[in-house]
Amino acid sequence: MKTLKLGGATVNQIPLDWKNNKANILACIAQAKREGVELLCLPELCITGYGCEDLFLSEWLPARAMEILLEIAPECGGLAVALGLPVRHQNKVYNCTSYVVDGQIQGFYAKQTLANEGVHYEPRWFTPWPPSTTDAIEAGGKTYPIGELTFHLKDVHLGFEICEDAWHEVRPACHHMEKGVELILNPSASHFAFGKAGFRQNLVIESSKKFNVAYLYCNLLGNEAGRMVYDGDVILAQNGNLLSYGQRLSFVIWKLQTCEVNFSNPEQSERQPIKPIANQNEEFPKAAALALFDYMRKSRSKGFVLSLSGGADSATCAVLVAEMVRRGTEELGFDAFKTKLGLASSLPNDNKAIVHSILQTAYQGTVNSSDDTFDSAKELAESIGATFFQWQIDDEVRGYREKVEKALGRPLTWETDDIALQNIQARARSPIIWMLANIANALLLTTSNRSEGDVGYATMDGDTSGSLAPIAAVDKEFVKQWLKWAQKELGYDGLRRVNSLTPTAELRPKEQHQSDETDLMPYHVLVAIEREGIRNRKSPLEVFEIVKTLKLESDELLKQHIKRFFRLWSRNQWKRERIAPAFHLDDFNVDPRTWCRFPILSGGFEEELEALG
Repeated sequence: MKTLKLGGATVNQIPLDWKNNKANILACIAQAKREGVELLCLPELCITGYGCEDLFLSEWLPARAMEILLEIAPECGGLAVALGLPVRHQNKVYNCTSYVVDGQIQGFYAKQTLANEGVHYEPRWFTPWPPSTTDAIEAGGKTYPIGELTFHLKDVHLGFEICEDAWHEVRPACHHMEKGVELILNPSASHFAFGKAGFRQNLVIESSKKFNVAYLYCNLLGNEAGRMVYDGDVILAQNGNLLSYGQRLSFVIWKLQTCEVNFSNPEQSERQPIKPIANQNEEFPKAAALALFDYMRKSRSKGFVLSLSGGADSATCAVLVAEMVRRGTEELGFDAFKTKLGLASSLPNDNKAIVHSILQTAYQGTVNSSDDTFDSAKELAESIGATFFQWQIDDEVRGYREKVEKALGRPLTWETDDIALQNIQARARSPIIWMLANIANALLLTTSNRSEGDVGYATMDGDTSGSLAPIAAVDKEFVKQWLKWAQKELGYDGLRRVNSLTPTAELRPKEQHQSDETDLMPYHVLVAIEREGIRNRKSPLEVFEIVKTLKLESDELLKQHIKRFFRLWSRNQWKRERIAPAFHLDDFNVDPRTWCRFPILSGGFEEELEALG
């Protein structure tokens, strides 16, 4: 009877942090030995971290990764281990997984299909390995095979796919099936996105069924390099049956999952309880909280500073920090959580006390601010324990305004200088909140969402000012409904006032009753246009034909809003180029660094918009 105790491990790595990465890998190996694992699979590029970017093109980084592998291999006595690393071969760099058995390297499987869409640019760094070919490579004075390799362990025939290899119709598994492979290992670095868990689980199940194998998928974990978040999925299926699915989005640094698989009689393979996949509202705080936790500890920052306006966007950022504390202490315990963030051990074991120590908020009012938003900000800050400051910036705004009026020789008025008078208020808030962040050695959070990024409805060097943009990848409609969900389902009663307010910048005089949707368009319409025009890359006319079927508003009004969207989109690319680093959370975003590139200067869709009539 052919059986193997398989281990799938996830690790929270850091690019170029050799000590951390090696320690996590060795910890997984040691735990696997203690649990009697016979074959352990670790994620893609786990030795270096996935996010090394252009350093993959260097000669020294792959060489150092190979040195680390040679140091780790002797620690693999008594089991087989798959470890990911970049390998330089004949002046090309390949994304590889090394296969080590009982301390001896057996060879290197090389990735054949490189991710080159959305947030991924792998062909910039790596060369795809030609299918069904092998070669030889020297490392540490020995020669090893490299390429499309398969191996045997206890009479079980096994092969590999690496992440993107598996997402195509023609894939290495097709060749493995012809060779009689019974087990496929898939070490991955697949970023988190809303709803992706279901697709990935289905991929593993269907792959195991189609190729009549046991299929083990192991993903990276955490916010590795700043923007992308990895969910730490470890999924095992056999012949179309899901056997094991580990905890996602964990705060631990590494996690091992084991399962006994019977290759002679699959019905006797171990089957573990499977938790249902979370919905988007549940996934959002899990992913964002872990991303904030890793960003804070890996940047060695002392916490976060936030300009808390009383509105939905800044409230969301505040709640996400509170969720980071709640979820982190719940999983790790107070002592481990404080240690990992470098917080004083004397800090009380209380979530509000920890939030108070790491989150400083400030309400920066003007004559145009309302009591409603002040009360909203204060109530929320107090409810989660955040430090709360308040001050007026009218003196600063007045100083800037008087200087310009004197230089121009005329007064500034709302009739002639509307945008300038709005923007100076937002910009006047920036220096003082930055000062607070500098004093605290903390990360300044910006509060702009994706809908604002689409149309430039944000003041550059004002409300976009900061070092991290936690919600820049989610749209305003999602933010609004999520806050109501969080109040009800997560118990954030301090959101009561926030959820009762109409979104507004509060930059014009109160008597003008400014609101975001009056300035722009209804957010649900904006989101529908964005989905087709940006995510699906449709022309303005195509967007109209698709969105009008949703019957969101009259055809004439929809045409006006489509024209407004595309014109604002085109003229505000320069703002999107300066978005602070943002977590990739949805299936797309408008950050040109990670998903959507667009020319700063363009014709602005003028002919295409004319076609709308």
